Amino acid sequence: MTSETPENDTKETRTARFAQWLMDRETKRQDKESNLEGLMRFNIFLSIATLCAVAGSTVTNYLMMAYTWL
Repeated sequence: MTSETPENDTKETRTARFAQWLMDRETKRQDKESNLEGLMRFNIFLSIATLCAVAGSTVTNYLMMAYTWL
């Protein structure tokens, strides 16, 4: 019986380590998605700012109209 106990402990330890690895991987994936979402928002902001700077008030008026329609 004493020889079976270390095997069970080892299996539980391996299972616990695997479960912890899965949880860490999921957390990293969620952080990466959050980071990509922020980069996309920043890219949209920069694109709109560039259009406004280049085309001036015309683009600004069109963007305001589009925003009010949404």
